[in-house]
Amino acid sequence: MPSFRAGTVTEVLAARAGLQRVLVRPDAGGEPERAYVLTALTGPVAPGDEVVVNTTAVDLGLGTGGWHVVHWNLSRRSWSEPGPGHIVKLRYTSLQADTGAAEEDHGGIPPALPGTPVVACSLHSQVPGVAVTVKHLRPDARVAYVMTDGAALPLALSDLVAAMRDAGVVDGTVTAGHAFGGDLEAVTVPSALTLAAHVLRADVVVVAMGPGVVGTGTALGTTAIEVASLIDATEALGGRPVACMRVSDSDTRARHRGVSHHTLTALRLARASATLAALPGLLDVTDVPSRHGVAVVEGGPDVAALLAERGLHVTTMGRGPDREPRFFAACGAAGAVAAGLLGRS
Repeated sequence: MPSFRAGTVTEVLAARAGLQRVLVRPDAGGEPERAYVLTALTGPVAPGDEVVVNTTAVDLGLGTGGWHVVHWNLSRRSWSEPGPGHIVKLRYTSLQADTGAAEEDHGGIPPALPGTPVVACSLHSQVPGVAVTVKHLRPDARVAYVMTDGAALPLALSDLVAAMRDAGVVDGTVTAGHAFGGDLEAVTVPSALTLAAHVLRADVVVVAMGPGVVGTGTALGTTAIEVASLIDATEALGGRPVACMRVSDSDTRARHRGVSHHTLTALRLARASATLAALPGLLDVTDVPSRHGVAVVEGGPDVAALLAERGLHVTTMGRGPDREPRFFAACGAAGAVAAGLLGRS
């Protein structure tokens, strides 16, 4: 069950479109604590405002990074921001919002992909390495990011997306399902893929959940296996699916050391055929169902250097390229495979 607590905003630490980061002093006493405000859902706050914060994730030690979430501003009696259409996300919750949907405005686009390479990732932290590699190898290519609702729902929460947009690594975003806040809102992931290709004119689409991932330590109890449905949808629409391998040299969990079970489980579940971007000497190809292709990328780009050139600081589970070199190399391999597909029939 959720946990809530009242307090007073003492400082606005930072703000960007859709998001404020603030300090809130609990009414029960103690030092101010960090919280973020999803301004599209509850409106902005200011120092002195009395607010209610959801403390659930912090209380459980989960992945908000030690931040509470402002649930409501008690200093106002009402707040309204009209939406652009009649499609509601976060449906049937107290925070349901009229986000509209791009399908309402672009109903005439083809329900298909024109051979577009689509890179399916199982972690949000894979997106920058894939995208920066595509931009390095094909500078004129347009890259779109489709964010699923497998983890964080507000795109505004992602520091990585904000940084990638500023660095010119991602040209547009689509939020699918109950995820919200993209340049375009989509009702489903398949629709989001077509919107990325036809409305955002993406040459390459990178699709992944937002920050965070839900996992239970079981083979199927993780949102990361949505990669299987991403592969199937991409092929069914006429796109070319590329699977980004999740690799770790430092994870303490055996199931994620080397090639993560998330990658192999998703490939086994997918019915369509994808190209798995692989690193040399890391994979026993007999572990990959024969319907999939394996593209071993040797001597790929230095992803850490490419990210640094763009001013992008990326970690995975708190670890950077110095501790997880093959994680970032695998992202670069997926980007290289996708870039190599451009221009091929």
